[in-house]
Amino acid sequence: MLATDLAVGGLLAILGLGVDELSGGSGPRMLVGSVVVVALTLLRRRLPGTTLVVASAVGVLLPGTFFVTPLLAWSAGRRIVGVGRAVAAFALAFVAAVGASVTDQSAQMQPVLVIVFSTLMFLAMIVMPGLASRYWSQRRTLLRALHERNGQLLRERAMVAGQARLRERQRIAQDMHDSLGHQLALISVHTGALEVDPELTGRQREAVGVLRQASVAAMHELREVVGILRDGVEAPAPVEEAQPAARGVAGIPGVVEAARGSGTDVRLTTSGQPRPLVAACDHAAYRIVQEALTNAYKHAPGAPIAVELRYEDDSLVVEIANGPAAGPADAEVVSGGQGLTGLRERARLVGGMVHAGATEGGGFRVAGVLPYGTEPAGTEEVADDFGQRAHARTPAPAGGRPMDWAAVDKELAVRVRSRTGGVAVGCGIAFAAVVLLVIVLGAGVVLLVDSAGDAMIGRDEYDAVHVGESEQSVRDRLPSGESFMTAGAVRKGPARPPGSDCLALLADESSGGWGTDVVFRFCFQDGKLVDKQVYEVKQ
Repeated sequence: MLATDLAVGGLLAILGLGVDELSGGSGPRMLVGSVVVVALTLLRRRLPGTTLVVASAVGVLLPGTFFVTPLLAWSAGRRIVGVGRAVAAFALAFVAAVGASVTDQSAQMQPVLVIVFSTLMFLAMIVMPGLASRYWSQRRTLLRALHERNGQLLRERAMVAGQARLRERQRIAQDMHDSLGHQLALISVHTGALEVDPELTGRQREAVGVLRQASVAAMHELREVVGILRDGVEAPAPVEEAQPAARGVAGIPGVVEAARGSGTDVRLTTSGQPRPLVAACDHAAYRIVQEALTNAYKHAPGAPIAVELRYEDDSLVVEIANGPAAGPADAEVVSGGQGLTGLRERARLVGGMVHAGATEGGGFRVAGVLPYGTEPAGTEEVADDFGQRAHARTPAPAGGRPMDWAAVDKELAVRVRSRTGGVAVGCGIAFAAVVLLVIVLGAGVVLLVDSAGDAMIGRDEYDAVHVGESEQSVRDRLPSGESFMTAGAVRKGPARPPGSDCLALLADESSGGWGTDVVFRFCFQDGKLVDKQVYEVKQ
């Protein structure tokens, strides 16, 4: 970067030497100008506003800095942070440039014309490069920000998809634990009862024993699969289907009858006026009964079990209680330790709760409180991907269009470079600059024409004026002479009468040759014309 700036500064210094040579600069001034150009080029990145103001102030004294000014304006427009700071820096540069020009050229030109031409030069050499640089920098920053935002959105979408897959795996694990675990527990209970049946032969008992061992092995494998799913290992996630009616409160009598068929003493009682539940609560009640019966089979074989459904005013209470075990629990019983945790989570998601604990007589009790809910049928309240509660509505009607992620990706995609757009904007800025320059030039030409009319007369008008006439009558017949064209005409002419006030006008048809003007001078004193002369001055 330093080598590049040195090379650019050296090139601009060489070009500046040519400008100094054309303006008739001396050797020391050319040397100082070259040093200033290189120094400003090196400092433009760290001090963009300061270098711009300094270059604008010394531009009149050091013409060699002419070519470095657009570079400093480009750097300032790009690197100054904040619109207010940029406007302040360019305003100070404008004041410095115009003030230096007025101070240096006020003796040769009228201040108004100096301000006009200085403004024109400032617009062309500083404002236009600064605006173009600022637009280019802001556009590049915006594109980079959009590109990063697009990447962030894509990452967030991938994270949400991963959370959804993880939640689905957990749901599958919970369903496998609840449903398959219950069925395998029933198989184990049935086979255990058959093994002790005295009517079976030895070979039949052996076959039943094999069946029981197979059910125990299946429960071990189920536990491993559930653990894998809960640990987050990738697994295919099937689409969740609507729960059948048998997996709600209506299916609880079937579960109880299946338990009775295995020889377990299970009683079901219902109290209160039955009321419909939303799908999530209905399914949660079924799972609570199923899980509690499974635990009773495992840990208290042969104990009586009481299942009670109480329809309260604002909620359904599901209670399952078993007595103490008739004998020691089977050592081969498989338990994942997650059943009650899953029940509590299910109840929490629907606004209910589950309590489980031992009873005084050595038994165990599981009780769940589930609100009836006010959502319409088909609405399930679930936890979103970040643990917040949300409402999962039923699928959209068939006429609704699914989300097209490919179209979303295409819409979010940001092209970092757009040459066509950049060229179009550049042409627009150039066109605006040309229009502005034409307007300023037109105003300058009109001002020059008017100024020339106030500074020139013909030979006949000069001869018609005679010494001794009153000052007022002479001035009424002559132009005012207020023009930059006559600024130095009086000073460069012959000595004027002491105490007189002179008016210098140019001849409308010069006869002095190229580079020479013919001047008519009229000097007044005490209200009268005391002298008039014709002389030539070099431009």
